[in-house]
Amino acid sequence: MAAPAPREGLPRVMSLNPCIDAILVQVADPAQILSISHYSHDPRATSIPLEVARRYPANSETAEEVIALRPDLVLLGAHVAPTTQRAIANVGVRIEQVDVPATIEASRAQIRAIARAVGHEDRGRALLARIDAALERAAPEPGARPIPALIRMGGGLVPGRGTLADELLARTGFRNASADYGLANWDMLPLETLIARPPRLLLTERADMALLSKVPGLRPADFPDHLLQCAGPNMIEAVERLAAIRREAGA
Repeated sequence: MAAPAPREGLPRVMSLNPCIDAILVQVADPAQILSISHYSHDPRATSIPLEVARRYPANSETAEEVIALRPDLVLLGAHVAPTTQRAIANVGVRIEQVDVPATIEASRAQIRAIARAVGHEDRGRALLARIDAALERAAPEPGARPIPALIRMGGGLVPGRGTLADELLARTGFRNASADYGLANWDMLPLETLIARPPRLLLTERADMALLSKVPGLRPADFPDHLLQCAGPNMIEAVERLAAIRREAGA
């Protein structure tokens, strides 16, 4: 059965990026979305619920797939090869490149841009309102002292100052402890260093908690990596989890 046509005047869209997918499914009509990134069909990589992602065909981010479907618009990230982008542009398909936002405001601008591109600025504003409400709910009490905390993702990757994670920590009542270890913007923290100098609070994947909970003086808290894979609507779940961790740490 052929996919339904979008309403007149609205572009038919392909997304080649899972973080764009997370915004696109919130702001576009389903009939506008021809396909989304294959990463969104992967339980380990998706930033949207699988039951939502699997309503749409997946693509492997190739020019051939775009040329076969001939969308009006392709949304893609900066990682897509220039040769792929040129091949798409050469058949007359409009391309909009979306960067990885490093701040809340950059993510807000990204949402506005995607919503405008697909013809639904009102839905973009509604999504921004939900994000703003989540940030407000997750904020600490006025005058509350920030809790030092370190996020350690899979393989030892730590988000430092100047990252979106750093800003989310600050907005939810934490102080990013990455600077205590001399770490850069995104940096690696070896397990040996972590054990020798444990932070007051470690936010990490549940799989690492069993081992790290045995380290004297270290208090781990479950913070799944997928909460930092993308910005956009993922920030809602991220700040809700951070606020819950802050309440647990203060109990």
